[in-house]
Amino acid sequence: MTPLRVAVWQCASLPGDVAGNLARLEAACERAAAEGADVLVTPEMFVTGYDIGAERTRALAEPADGPIAAAVAEITRRTGVAVAYGYPELLPDGAVANAAQLIDGGRVVGAHRKAHLFGGLDTERFAPATERPAAFEFRGHRIGMLICYDVEFPEAVRSLALDGAEAVLVPTANMVPYEIVSTVLVRARAYENGVALAYANYCGTESFEGGSEQVYAGLSTVCGADGSVLALAAAEGEELLIADLTGAPQPYLRDRRPDLFG
Repeated sequence: MTPLRVAVWQCASLPGDVAGNLARLEAACERAAAEGADVLVTPEMFVTGYDIGAERTRALAEPADGPIAAAVAEITRRTGVAVAYGYPELLPDGAVANAAQLIDGGRVVGAHRKAHLFGGLDTERFAPATERPAAFEFRGHRIGMLICYDVEFPEAVRSLALDGAEAVLVPTANMVPYEIVSTVLVRARAYENGVALAYANYCGTESFEGGSEQVYAGLSTVCGADGSVLALAAAEGEELLIADLTGAPQPYLRDRRPDLFG
């Protein structure tokens, strides 16, 4: 089987500038297409910015099939690159979820709502997911999605691995001083579950009225199913990482003891 080629886009946040972020996304997809990428992964809440305050988050929230999704769908049609992007999703009951979608060829092929909310930054704005993450089919591969803090919980990645995922795409907004997530935890999650992980973070500083100033840790990374680091961005500066998701998994899933641990 041909490996999945992923582009992980580490970039600065442009908080509140939806049109500007969509224009940047199209340019990044064109670069990824030139490298033969199947999919591009953006940071968490990329389309709107992450820490933009509760009022602005609600004002910019859209249904999963809203104008933002339509714009991303058109980018995927034009460039041939699928996009995993983060955005605030307006739910039918009026609540807002921290969400991500994978759109390919103009249609949604996978989605995820953040299950593990990070402190007041998330709990004051978002409703947590009520269902466990699920894997789905994408270009001949079975993959899953998580969002930022989700990947720091072993059971989240393990659940996707048991659902047959061979790769997990993770939009994130990881701040200083939590660099250990990129350098240790993401690699450990890949190794212990035999799945490749693509972790896309912001870099630089984000400041927006209604939010607080965030300094992001960069260090976006792609890890193979054997825990190898296939690509790692610097702590500062925009980068487009390109990597083929490879690596033979370890026997942990085969040798685990659900009779003891569930």
